[in-house]
Amino acid sequence: MTVEAKRAAMQRYVERVDAGDIDGILALYADDAIVEDPVGTPALVGRTAIERFYREGLGRSNARARLTGPVRVAGNSAAMPFRVELEWDGKPCAIEVIDVMEFAEDGRFQSMKAYWGPDNLEQGR
Repeated sequence: MTVEAKRAAMQRYVERVDAGDIDGILALYADDAIVEDPVGTPALVGRTAIERFYREGLGRSNARARLTGPVRVAGNSAAMPFRVELEWDGKPCAIEVIDVMEFAEDGRFQSMKAYWGPDNLEQGR
């Protein structure tokens, strides 16, 4: 998989989050992928757990997303900073996050780790 293809996959992820396209997001993941969002929480393993995470988190949040810096590619992984604005518990907020994806041989995400914590969460946008 080329560096350009990895960058494009990362961009598609942000575009699909921005569009609220959960099925499109799920299509980017390998069937046995692992998601840790945020890092330090229990890992979600496999399509069913990952789908539940996105449907519960993004499905009701009116999320908007945009890249805030360049996508960086190193080896079989890529990282990107982006901002997600959403409704959390009925209140507007924004999260500044860095996602790191590892790629499976077929070009889908084998793993995703989201680096963010309370100091990256802005209440009231």
